[in-house]
Amino acid sequence: MPMTDLSPSPMGRRRVLLAGSAAAAAIGIGAGTAAARPESAAASDTAAGSAATGTTTAAGTRGTAAICTLTKELTEGPYYLDHALVRADVAEDKKGVPLELVLTAVDTATCAPLNKALVEIWYCDALGEYSGFVGNNGHQEPDNGKFLRGGVLTGTDGVAKLTGIYPGWYRGRCVHVHLKVHTGVTLTPDGSFTGGNEIHTGQLFFDEKITEAVAKLSPYSTNTVPRTPLSADGIYGNGGTAAGLLAVTALGSTPSAGYRGTLTVGVDPDA
Repeated sequence: MPMTDLSPSPMGRRRVLLAGSAAAAAIGIGAGTAAARPESAAASDTAAGSAATGTTTAAGTRGTAAICTLTKELTEGPYYLDHALVRADVAEDKKGVPLELVLTAVDTATCAPLNKALVEIWYCDALGEYSGFVGNNGHQEPDNGKFLRGGVLTGTDGVAKLTGIYPGWYRGRCVHVHLKVHTGVTLTPDGSFTGGNEIHTGQLFFDEKITEAVAKLSPYSTNTVPRTPLSADGIYGNGGTAAGLLAVTALGSTPSAGYRGTLTVGVDPDA
């Protein structure tokens, strides 16, 4: 039976801060922001935008004061592999809609950007298969154990930029990307990292209207597993807010052109 990640994280007593765009602007980051309201409120902000070309507007972006929302960490799930890969492009040869992630790590106490934090992601492909676990979602394909996994160091601005493909889905979960933040790591000549401290484990989520548009395209349309919408996802719902929702903008005039997701993630460097 396939593994699931529907149960809440046993680790989660640390909390993370997701800073609104006003907070990001105050420290000169200029990154996109997470939604700071429950999903129903955030959805009303995005309803006017086109799924093909629109922007997922995060709550609080029109405010003049810094807005910060605290939320629990989310479960690591069963598909994490400790490969410690350091690379900005995680797609390899995977087919799908292009995705850019611009993630800004900041200190919760000061909202100052974290320099040289290792931001790591992993997620499933268009058919809902994770590298190292291909077949768990009912599709057979080559498995090198590494696709859609990797991470990069932030710069002095706290920003980590990664590219890949828009995620697919597997049974019981909405579309999402897993996230870890490490500090104090050492890069190695073989393209990986060692040591350091893992200070955050979380997940990133996408506006449902954008996911609906992407799901109609190949190869996503060949995924035979029913898709769980954002509103019905147990992990997203357990957080109680839309704080993990990416601010998403289109890279072109059609869904196939791809999307950019941005988020400012505040962590406790001493966690």
